[in-house]
Amino acid sequence: MSEKPGPFAIPLALWTYFVLVVCAFCCFLLQLLLVPITWPFDRNRVVTGKVYRSTGVLISRLTPLWDFELVGRMPARRPGRTVVVSNHCSQADPFLISRVPWEMKWLGKASLFRVPILGWSMWLAGDVPVVRGEKQSARGAMGRCRRYLERGMPVMIFPEGTRSLTDEIGPFKDGAFSLAISTGADILPLAVHGTANALPVHDWRFGRARARVIVGDPISTTGMSFEDIPRLKEIVRAEIETLRASIRPLTGEP
Repeated sequence: MSEKPGPFAIPLALWTYFVLVVCAFCCFLLQLLLVPITWPFDRNRVVTGKVYRSTGVLISRLTPLWDFELVGRMPARRPGRTVVVSNHCSQADPFLISRVPWEMKWLGKASLFRVPILGWSMWLAGDVPVVRGEKQSARGAMGRCRRYLERGMPVMIFPEGTRSLTDEIGPFKDGAFSLAISTGADILPLAVHGTANALPVHDWRFGRARARVIVGDPISTTGMSFEDIPRLKEIVRAEIETLRASIRPLTGEP
């Protein structure tokens, strides 16, 4: 829910930056302490990943500007070999989606991994960097995602490739769907709404936002080939649109 900046907008934004920096630094230190203890036995980096996701949830809880919540029922069984996909409204989406109750590895822009502390924590969490427009980087990233799936670890991909700057969901790229079909993984659709004002584009201030995320039902890719990708994208897009429409009223928007 978008609102005009109030008299406390700047102090609240500064508080949010303070919370972000302190929590991110503590998360990074804790991950570093856990690396030599857990990595020899934790190929999927579950522990360091959960620390990072939990920190994102903590940050969103500590800022009074954000009212974030996971709503709806969860899948009957915890996702394993699953490609999780969601629409993408804002850079604040990961803070919201981190509330889903299982660990998964995120495909993200390589430039994010170079951001001090936050980006380094993404690497320690086991997330997967990719350079946009570079085929070799994309092949390497998809290879890492494939290995995670084969070990039963879900991967999280924004099929639009970047956040939408309007209320419309952008065109879906083939990558997530090709990955699911080639590995026999399910597709699990999520929908987010309300985060656009949380981190406004071209604005240094955090904004006030009421946002929700909802989890859909898994969609099997059994028996599908690459020729089915256009149809699969249509099915998933329609499901995300339906899910998003169901949570839109919960964000205060008509």
